[in-house]
Amino acid sequence: MAFFDPKNKTITTYEKSISDKNASINRYYDEIGRLYYGQYKDMNVDNTKDINTRCEAVTRLIKEIEDLKLKILFEKGLKLCPSCKTENQLEYTFCYKCGSRFDIEQPAAEAEKPAEEAPAAAPAEEAKEE
Repeated sequence: MAFFDPKNKTITTYEKSISDKNASINRYYDEIGRLYYGQYKDMNVDNTKDINTRCEAVTRLIKEIEDLKLKILFEKGLKLCPSCKTENQLEYTFCYKCGSRFDIEQPAAEAEKPAEEAPAAAPAEEAKEE
């Protein structure tokens, strides 16, 4: 039965997390509004630091929501085209809408680069210490 499918359970968990994060964002928006109004009302009060802290938290939560949405797509066997944001099947090499190529080998290449650069960087650091 699809109801007991583990993928559906995972997707439901991600969706619940997105919902919780959206609720937190709305609370931050309310707090930002109150702080901003307090600063407007009394020009001697500087709430900029508090406002910036909450804005940074909203930005972080929005990024986490985007990541969760990508995980949901992956669980459904889909991925987003980086160019046109169209959903595509995981096995596609090119976007069916715009034709952009999906970078499949890039993460593997990036994983190998730090390993190659690490030995070269170590002698340079030793020379600086002397």
